Amino acid sequence: MSPANRGRLTPTAKRSIWVGALVVLLVAMGFGTKVVDSGSAAGSGPQAFSAAAWGKQNFPKVQAAIDKRAVDASTLAAAVAKSQTAAGKKYGVDAGTAPEISVRFTGVAGKGAAGIYPVTVPGLPKDLLIRVQTGPAINGTDLRDAPGTIKFGDFTNQIDYQDAASALNTQLKKQVLSKLDAAHLTGKKVTVVGAFQLINPKGWLVTPAKMSVS
Repeated sequence: MSPANRGRLTPTAKRSIWVGALVVLLVAMGFGTKVVDSGSAAGSGPQAFSAAAWGKQNFPKVQAAIDKRAVDASTLAAAVAKSQTAAGKKYGVDAGTAPEISVRFTGVAGKGAAGIYPVTVPGLPKDLLIRVQTGPAINGTDLRDAPGTIKFGDFTNQIDYQDAASALNTQLKKQVLSKLDAAHLTGKKVTVVGAFQLINPKGWLVTPAKMSVS
């Protein structure tokens, strides 16, 4: 072979080199690939948040926490009359725009509208309006926020955090309000342990955690 041709590869030799390189690459890819069964935990990814399951599991804990924190309405009303700010700090949980306060009282339900009943509680100032929401729509995040232990950081995102509040409201309807004749409370004596956000010192809209009728 002449010196000029020694540095050249024949087409067959070049093709052999490319085929060999391709085989090496495929073998390397095979060693680096992990086969995962489609039904295995590794292949399923992170589980989506189940608000329904979370609410069912945590509602009893929320009930107990609100019951433990609840201050008698007469004590709270007297404290608020002196200083709304001081009362909020003493009895409430920081909930952003206003403190979330757990309260307990017994009184007579007045005429309701859209599932919300005013309750006349003996011994409280006459200019203080206490109302209790009984559904069918339960609004707000009182149950989630009142214990002071459920934080945004416990959840993946804002949607899950909001869904957690809705799930607790759903459990309230299932576990508490469904056992009451909530459509016919007018004139009846009710005992409530619940929570509200202290925005208006003269108007408390309470979400019950526990409620009984006699």
